[in-house]
Amino acid sequence: MTFKLIATATLVAALGMGTAFATGTKDEREALMKKIGGAMGQLSAITKDEKPYDAAVVKTALTTISESIKAFPDQFPAGSEKNSPAASPKIWENMADFKAKADKLHTDAEGLLAQLPADKAAVGAAMKTLGADCGTCHQAYRLKVD
Repeated sequence: MTFKLIATATLVAALGMGTAFATGTKDEREALMKKIGGAMGQLSAITKDEKPYDAAVVKTALTTISESIKAFPDQFPAGSEKNSPAASPKIWENMADFKAKADKLHTDAEGLLAQLPADKAAVGAAMKTLGADCGTCHQAYRLKVD
């Protein structure tokens, strides 16, 4: 009986560890980008007067961007390019630059968190900075897929 319990526990632990180390899937990448896109959408809604300025919303959006982009480069391990229809092979060819672009967005989001935009105009300025960071990376490393 004890052997069965130990074997079952070992199997469950091994499966859990496999899941914890499984990174770099298309779905994981898309989920992180959707989080960032959703956060940018929240900021955009403020700049377009679709929603009133709300410091808590701004802080949450910037935190989401910062945390998501920090984890994003880790989703591109060697060998994962085979299942990446929207990711340019240039990512794996120039990983240092790819990571530098992600780091820039992370740093800019962190800077904005440190001095939280205080009104609609400041959120608009933040959007320009963050949008430029996103655009630079997308132009270099994202393929257009229909």
